[in-house]
Amino acid sequence: MYLFCASFIHQRMFSFFKKKPLLDKEIQDAVAAAIASVERRSTGEIRVYAESHCPLVDPVERCEQIFVQLKMHETAEQNGVLLYLAIKDRQFAIAGDKGINDKVGGKKYWEAKADQLKFYLAKGYLKDGICACVEAVGQSLIEHFPDKGLENKNELPDEIVFGK
Repeated sequence: MYLFCASFIHQRMFSFFKKKPLLDKEIQDAVAAAIASVERRSTGEIRVYAESHCPLVDPVERCEQIFVQLKMHETAEQNGVLLYLAIKDRQFAIAGDKGINDKVGGKKYWEAKADQLKFYLAKGYLKDGICACVEAVGQSLIEHFPDKGLENKNELPDEIVFGK
């Protein structure tokens, strides 16, 4: 009887101390659906990476690290895009590979997408902001890298990747 109680207490304590997810399931599902929707109509690849704190001073440098870590640079048409979020630090960065960057004109394009995301985040609309950013970047991917009617291979997963 004592062992049963000890086990029960241990299980209850474990569930009590579970960490709350960084982004709730509703946000995760909405973002994955937005990515999947874009990627069905394009050969491009979009990923979202979220962590509590940016371990570097510059979130752009961290975004570049994660871009390589997630092998975003290995897409067939160099059209991978990464949205990096440091949630508790309230920082983000967006990186696009050479193929998409060459098509959209570089820095001004990415700054405009960052401004759009910043607008949503400043109002507290995290889910809407991430999804709007994915959809806006996705429209450029659809325009410049449309689905060619062949088997459109999803090169990278659509789910949000979580760091520490």
